[in-house]
This record gives sequence, C-alpha cells and structure tokens, in this order.
Amino acid sequence: MENFTPLTATIGGVLIGLSATLLWAFNGRTAGVSTIFGAMFPRSPGDVAWRLAFLVGLPLGAGLGAAYGPDLFAELPDALPEVGLGPVALVAAGLLVGVGTRLGNGCTSGHGICGLARLSPRSFVAVGTFFATAVATVFVMRHVL
Repeated sequence: MENFTPLTATIGGVLIGLSATLLWAFNGRTAGVSTIFGAMFPRSPGDVAWRLAFLVGLPLGAGLGAAYGPDLFAELPDALPEVGLGPVALVAAGLLVGVGTRLGNGCTSGHGICGLARLSPRSFVAVGTFFATAVATVFVMRHVL
C-alpha cells in the first residue's frame, strides 16, 4: 500500500475532531469550511475575526506541516506529490468544488465531520454521495480513461 501513514493520520484526525468540537462548544458554530468562507461578508466585526483566523489557519497549518512534518515523522515523504494539472485546470477544479458545496449545502468537512457527529440525515446522504462519486471517479480514471 502506498502512502500509508497511520501515525500522522491518527494525529491529524484527533486534531480535526478536537478543533471541530472546540469551535462547536465555545462558538456554537460548525467547522464547515464552505460555510465559514461563504458567510464572511457581511457580518459583524466579531463574527469576521474568528472566520478569518480559521481560514488563515488552514493554509498556515498545511504549510507548517509540509515544512516540518517530514523532520518530525519518518512516515511522511520529503517532497509534496505532483498534481499533474496546469493552472487553468486547477482553477476549474476549484470552481467546481465551490459549485458543488453550494449545491450540497456544505462541504465534506461540514457534512463528514460535523454533520455526521450531529447525526444529521442530510449529512448522511451527502457523505454517501461523496463516497459514491469518489469511487466512481477513481474507477473511471484508473480503468476507463
């Protein structure tokens, strides 16, 4: 199996669950990235600050993990994987993800982490749809195209 990283995956999962729980407990908010980003404007200044901190923390945490993770955990590769898409395709993919999150009333983090934890029927359907689409996409990409 390629890229099997059980230690860092477990640590990451615990940190994501803890951060989602803390946001819910102390702010009464669900940690869905699309909802947090989509509701940035217009809001009261106090509501924008936590949203901005959350959104800035996402790439900052990823950058720190990429920079220092391989030194801390031997299971992590030294280099980031190749994406294999040009800038136009990456922008198109990002726009499609944005459209999908609007159509699905939330993103994978909102439905998969917070929605399932709250036993939301809508989130169960959304996560099932995400997984079925992912399985179909991998099958098509590896066995059809």
